[in-house]
Amino acid sequence: MAISPAEAAHRAASDRELVAWVDEADQSLGALPRAELRERGLIGRCTFILLFNGAGELCVHRRTLSKALYPGYWDVAAGGMVAAGESYAESAARELAEELGIAGVELRFHERFYFDQPDNRLWCAVYSAVSDGPLTLQPEEVSEARFISLAQVEADRGQLPFCPDSLAALDRYKASLA
Repeated sequence: MAISPAEAAHRAASDRELVAWVDEADQSLGALPRAELRERGLIGRCTFILLFNGAGELCVHRRTLSKALYPGYWDVAAGGMVAAGESYAESAARELAEELGIAGVELRFHERFYFDQPDNRLWCAVYSAVSDGPLTLQPEEVSEARFISLAQVEADRGQLPFCPDSLAALDRYKASLA
């Protein structure tokens, strides 16, 4: 499937965005363009927002094919890289509004954790929110979305490609409730 011109332009702009650059202890080292951070294998900050509806179902969405990491994968969380000079909380609110069109809801902070894979090194902040409002998908980043039960997420994660970083965030969220 071809990438649309709008997705390609969005990806190029995204790669140039200045994002927070941190060390293994989540101490700020400054800011770098997103693509440079990724290419050099450096550590950034990221947010994951688990969006539930009033019935307790989780919003899962499919990433567009233009995404630098995990293109076309299913994602259990809205979120993304923390911009230079932005707090985790500010990033979480911005990302939820941008990707799914949900704004003005309470964001509940759960925890931070370190995620380390060769192509994706992140300090992650996990949030959750509840909304029964309509979703407005960001077409350059999200191709489709739906609400499903946590049991269905568990069944699907062995069958479909899911983003490993957001699954780690979901696993930590569920463990914190136990």
